Amino acid sequence: MLHTSGDTHDFTVVNHFARSTSWLHAPVVAYASYGIVFFGLLLLAGYLLARRSGHLLSVSRSLLAGAGVLLAVAINQPIVHAVNEPRPYTRLPHALVLVHRSVDASFPSDHATMAGAAAVGLLLVHRRLGLVAAAAALLMAAARVYVGAHYPVDVVAGLAVGGLVALVVVRPFAPLLARLLRRLSATRLRPLLTGKASAPMSTVR
Repeated sequence: MLHTSGDTHDFTVVNHFARSTSWLHAPVVAYASYGIVFFGLLLLAGYLLARRSGHLLSVSRSLLAGAGVLLAVAINQPIVHAVNEPRPYTRLPHALVLVHRSVDASFPSDHATMAGAAAVGLLLVHRRLGLVAAAAALLMAAARVYVGAHYPVDVVAGLAVGGLVALVVVRPFAPLLARLLRRLSATRLRPLLTGKASAPMSTVR
């Protein structure tokens, strides 16, 4: 099993904090459960900002950022099943659990994987938006431990897996996709690729 006494101790510390902050339960549970929608909006915002810039490399990065999130979650699933780490509440029956008790394994966290991929992908699209996504990703990781769904190591690993997949997807493939988008910009799809319809398209950010 991956978890150590230190991981259990860290989880217990956070769990005790959750017990003493009932006023935080509602917003943290809502974010831990439905924060994925916020990341979807951030990815959409990244695409719209890239489109408005008129730079096809930025547009390609924004599209690949979304693809990277999907690929990261897909790659994470075999890892989850292979490690098969039980959720913390299966070993700590008296732990406070604020969300539905999932039957899925715990390591790495899917939510953290998704958040990490979105954050790294958006950092490569738009720095300020990426920093917002990074802060949101850290908050998501903390929230998943707060609600009792994961050990801290689960969410740290998830952030790492997601970030690495996004980096591997976006950086090397963005120039290739930008070339394809340049060809598509000569078709009726041009309005979807740039907000500067009358300006020549650029593949350089």
